[in-house]
Amino acid sequence: MTDFVGFNKIARLSRNCVITEKIDGTNGQIYISEDGEFLVGSRNRWLGEGKDNAGFYKWAMEYKEELLTLGTGHHFGEWWGSGIQRRYGLEEKRFSLFNVGLWTEENTPDCCHVVPVLNSGLFTTELVNDTLRRLEIHGSKASPGFMNPEGIVVWHESARIYFKKTIKGDESPKGRK
Repeated sequence: MTDFVGFNKIARLSRNCVITEKIDGTNGQIYISEDGEFLVGSRNRWLGEGKDNAGFYKWAMEYKEELLTLGTGHHFGEWWGSGIQRRYGLEEKRFSLFNVGLWTEENTPDCCHVVPVLNSGLFTTELVNDTLRRLEIHGSKASPGFMNPEGIVVWHESARIYFKKTIKGDESPKGRK
């Protein structure tokens, strides 16, 4: 007899979402285990001496003591700025944490930033398109004055999933009513 497979619960679409700026850099993560093991990673591999990702491993090792204050777990973020993708007009590189439900600019280590929250509320396509339109018109909130931001990330709380919408790669809402 075949093992029974149940159907997953379906999340309600009309639930709260948080919309942040999608920063164009390279994914990074800091992992801290219960016993204090400290690992540095990219989107799909652990980094180390001779296996860096745009200087993220070197930076993380330099700021290891500060980063340990993040506590146990996987801490994902974007490594961005000078020499990485859009560069954002910066002369330095920055690490911006993704989990805006946990991190704010006030409670992160001084060496870290947090992706900017652009909007939140009941998920609607109007909320998403309006937020993207405002980002396109007003420019980056992560790097004020930079007028070529990439797009947004929508965290749908009920579904516990991220969606991204880019200004250039997706159909732009500019000019829509």
